[in-house]
Amino acid sequence: MDRIIRVMVAKPGLDSHDRGAKVVARAYRDAGMEVVYTGLHQTPEQIADGAVQEDVDVLAVSILSGAHSVLLPRIISRLRERGGTCRVLAGGVIPEEDVPGLLEAGVARVFGPGSRLDAIVDFTRELVRSRV
Repeated sequence: MDRIIRVMVAKPGLDSHDRGAKVVARAYRDAGMEVVYTGLHQTPEQIADGAVQEDVDVLAVSILSGAHSVLLPRIISRLRERGGTCRVLAGGVIPEEDVPGLLEAGVARVFGPGSRLDAIVDFTRELVRSRV
């Protein structure tokens, strides 16, 4: 792949714990990807609108608040409304029993605590490569 992959790392809702999101953003950057970080306390609409405006390939959403089953489908719905074509990844503390519903809603993959950074980067590359 010759072009640079564009990734947006986002933190929805009232969750103020962004260390993991920043670590993932740095791993993407160190892997040669272009990274946009939304900062804290973003609404699903702000995140989706930003992903469309920035024309990102992948939207990586970090959620630790427990609101993943509400926020992620809202983000994906708004992306579709706005014509966004990026793929959505989720990370954070998400119970295994919630993962199938998130995948059904359109999340490409869920990365839980302890996920290896190289696995996240490699999956992101494969995800983008499969869409080209």
